[in-house]
Amino acid sequence: MTAYHHSKVDRAGLRRYRLDRIRRQLRQRDYGGALLLDPCNIRHATDVANMQVWALHNKCRYVYVATEGPVILFDYGCARHLSEGYELLGETRTAFPHTYFTNGGRHGEYIGNFAREIADLVRQHGGGNKRLAVDKLDPPAVHALEREGVTITDGEELMEWARTIKNADEVLAMKEAIAACEAGIEAMWRALKPGMTENELWAHLHATNIAKGGEWIECRLLTSGERTNPWFQECSDRVIQKGDIVAFDTDLIGPNGYCADISRSWVAGDVAPSDEQRRLYGVAIDNLHHNLGLVKAGLSFREFTERSFKLPAEFVDRRYSCIMHGVGLCDEYPFAVYPQDWQRWGFDGQFEAGMTVCIEALIGAVGGKECVKIEQQVLVTEMGYELLSQAPLGLRPEY
Repeated sequence: MTAYHHSKVDRAGLRRYRLDRIRRQLRQRDYGGALLLDPCNIRHATDVANMQVWALHNKCRYVYVATEGPVILFDYGCARHLSEGYELLGETRTAFPHTYFTNGGRHGEYIGNFAREIADLVRQHGGGNKRLAVDKLDPPAVHALEREGVTITDGEELMEWARTIKNADEVLAMKEAIAACEAGIEAMWRALKPGMTENELWAHLHATNIAKGGEWIECRLLTSGERTNPWFQECSDRVIQKGDIVAFDTDLIGPNGYCADISRSWVAGDVAPSDEQRRLYGVAIDNLHHNLGLVKAGLSFREFTERSFKLPAEFVDRRYSCIMHGVGLCDEYPFAVYPQDWQRWGFDGQFEAGMTVCIEALIGAVGGKECVKIEQQVLVTEMGYELLSQAPLGLRPEY
């Protein structure tokens, strides 16, 4: 049995809470309903999963959520049985796919059929309100809905706010996903041997996640030695050498569909870290703990950026893309950047109790051999934070 089947999460309660959050946002914005095509948003609204990764690039399913009315899932072809027993769904129908490869010369016809069906629902359940929040939709479908008299509004913003605050069931679901991820991290540490490839090591994380009821992994961010610098290379057939830094970022979707986003950096082989590796790691730890110490409900993102760890000059050019980001079913709002990036990329807001966020640290220099990457996942509280990721830190962690 997997971690999903052993889950202690009240799934009915989790579904009610998430749907209530969506409808609260719809009412605040005076929208008549939402049309969601992003697989993570469909999962958040319905809890029904189907070919999640495939559906990321093939618009084959969507859900209509009336502000005051039913939730109707449109699923792929013959997959309507997947939603049986989901108590909050009023109905499941067959979707009109938004993919030219399945529609061919009839693409315009199918998009028109899709638009008429959705517009009928808006007229039937919107109470005269034709403002429909849509998260991701191609231009032909947007134009088809507009021709039917539907007013398209921003569903991505709505869903980011709906997903921002987690209740106890969501936090428990996330902890179960993190537990599966950290079992995979331990499996990687125990398997790590000089002479194996980066791909061979990364496979242990995948295998453990799937065995424990997890679902997929968004990236392949595991590198070793000189491939750690610069960051954002993905794992390869490079053979790991004794004494290499091995750094990774899990980006793992585990049991319950929640994300476990944890980074660690290790030294491969039965060898002590070099002085330079210790120095890089020491700065990364100082960076991480300083920024964790700032996290608290009520702190603004601007203040968080201004008070964040001041990177030594040699590490500024290789800084990470953010110092903090939200996390739920995937990476999500909010997002905080380094002071150097505030003018171009920064935006304000504030930490709220119930947010779950990841604090990032990446330390490496232009011209240096290696980078060190570490990251912790936390729950924001009124007093500070609760650490959710428990995998040991250290270049040579103790398991």
